[in-house]
Amino acid sequence: MNLTVAYHGGTRYDITSGRHRVVTDQPEEDGGHNAGMSPVELFVGSVAGCVGYFVGQFCARHDISREGLAVDAEWEMAEGPHRVGTMVLAIRLPHRLTPEMKERLLKVAHGCTVHQSLSGAPAVTIQLNPHTTGVHS
Repeated sequence: MNLTVAYHGGTRYDITSGRHRVVTDQPEEDGGHNAGMSPVELFVGSVAGCVGYFVGQFCARHDISREGLAVDAEWEMAEGPHRVGTMVLAIRLPHRLTPEMKERLLKVAHGCTVHQSLSGAPAVTIQLNPHTTGVHS
């Protein structure tokens, strides 16, 4: 699996994966043009989107309507190093669930792939020009 991030001027970077493109930028107060979500917003949105998908699949399996399903996300930054320090995801499902179904739904939500990737931090390797040789590498 792969994707590419390319510079498009200022603080804008576009992420391309197959036929899909996502624009990232910084807010105006941080020197950007606010042309898209910041990478941090995209990161938090990725977790919330994954939780929403998993909850939606749970609902579909149990004949619970997905109408009105939403996931609200709030986060706070932390320092040392600068990062997202806390994230709170609130699942809004306008249907009553039994305590047992609520517990099962929350278990499924915690099992989302992106959340699990954070729980067992992936190994990240950063390389400069890994496929080129020459003086400027």
